[in-house]
Parts: sequence; C-alpha cells; structure tokens
Amino acid sequence: MQEFMTTYKENVLDIENFLIETVFNLGNVEYRESDDYKKVFKVFPSLELIYTCDEESMLQTSPNIYRNKSSDTPIGRNREYLLNKIDFDDSDIAITKPYISSATSETCITVAKKENGKIYFLDFNISVLLQRLGLVEVHNGFNFVSKSFYFLTANIMMILALFTIGYSVYEFIHSLLFKDGLSIEAIFKPVIALTLGLAIFDLAKTVFAQEVVFKSYSKNSHEEYKVLTKFSITILIALLIESLMVVFKIAIDDYSQMIHAFYLIGGVSILMIALGLFIYFTKKKV
Repeated sequence: MQEFMTTYKENVLDIENFLIETVFNLGNVEYRESDDYKKVFKVFPSLELIYTCDEESMLQTSPNIYRNKSSDTPIGRNREYLLNKIDFDDSDIAITKPYISSATSETCITVAKKENGKIYFLDFNISVLLQRLGLVEVHNGFNFVSKSFYFLTANIMMILALFTIGYSVYEFIHSLLFKDGLSIEAIFKPVIALTLGLAIFDLAKTVFAQEVVFKSYSKNSHEEYKVLTKFSITILIALLIESLMVVFKIAIDDYSQMIHAFYLIGGVSILMIALGLFIYFTKKKV
C-alpha cells in the first residue's frame, strides 16, 4: 500500500482532474439515483460506495449504496466531520485526501458533489483507481502464484535456519560433553552455523515481508540494494570467522599449511573490497 500511496501522491493532480471532470460530465447525480447508481458504478470500476447527506444538517439521508448491495444502517448518521476533509472553494465538486474508509476498511478518496441542497459522496478505492488509470499493474492470477511460491520458499528457508541454529547448539553441547574438552574448532563451528542461520532467516524474513505480506508491485532499487548489502555482510562475517578458525587450527597443527589460510583471508578481503565499492557506487546512484 505504501507504493500505491507514493504513486498517488506523484500523480495527485492528474487523478483529481480526471475524477472532477468525469463526475462533472455525468451531469446531475440525482438522476442516477433511481437505479441505485448502476450506470455510475459502470463508468467508475474503482467506485465502491455512494451515499447522500443533507447540505445544512450533514445528516445522511440515503443508505450506503455499494456496487452489489446497500445498507440502511448509516441513515441519520452525522457526516459533518467530512467537511473538515474537503474544500469546495468556488466549485460544487471537492475531493478528500486518502483515508481508511470505516465502511469498507479500504484506503479510499471521496469525491463530494453539491446538488439541490444535498451533497453526494462517492468513495473510490485507491488501488483499483490507480490500476484503471494504468499507474500500477497488478495481475491477480500471477500475483497469487508468485505469492504462494514466495510464501512456501520463505517458510522452508526459515525452517532450514532453525535447523542450522539447532545444529550449532547440538554441536557445541556434544563437543562439551562427549569430546575431550573445549577446542578452538568446537567454539568456532557453532558460531559459524549460528551466523549462517541468522543470514538465512534474515533473507527469508525479507522475502516474506516484501513479497507476501506487503507485496511489491514496482522495483525499488534502494530496498533491493539494502537487502543484498545486509545479506552479504552477514555472509562475510561467517567467512571471516571461518578464516580465523583456519588460522588458529593451522597455527596449532602445521605451520607449513599457512599459505592456504593466506589464500582464504585474501579471498575474503577481495570480497570485502568489492562489497565496499558496491555500497559506494550504489549510494552515489541512489
């Protein structure tokens, strides 16, 4: 929804002009009342609710009329608070800022039109409106498939992360109880497993948040770079710990193999330099 709101703010003038001109071209809304505004709903696929208030008392005089149903419950309700959200100026048509509708629980904007001592309120669903205007693209079928896949993948990754963390705890306890005391390897191996488990869980959490809970409909380079950087740093920490463990192990067992530790540390250093350059250039770009 944050992306929808950003898109709306970037195109707010064009959207408001479109709504005002189209509502104005409808003519008198009162004449459409006889068939429960079916023609109005047909013109506006994003329209989700219409109701009427008395201009002086601001008491609702009509039921809430939805696309496929109506409700008499709100009749007589005071809608004076809506006047604080709109400014008619010299026109008979005004538009509110986006808000959460108490009737539909959806983010909407309301177009208000004065006619013959009445005010007609038309609630438009923002997400559907942006789709109809071609400002965002949402394919429901593909969206369901991709969400399901990301949901399954993220959950499997979280389970693997828990197994990795469980393995690190098991390995440490096993080394402590059933082996000949503590060693450098017995300490560092669980730490590496914990770090990898954390990296996998963090990646799964990001996938779940961005692709399942809050589905992303547009590419946000800044967020993608942020996720990649965070994941890369976690992996580098694990590699540095592994390198340190190799150095200690070689120093204790066989100095002649130290060249291999040097190669490993050199490789990790190159990765750190590459990551630093990546962060530097992406910050300049963003």
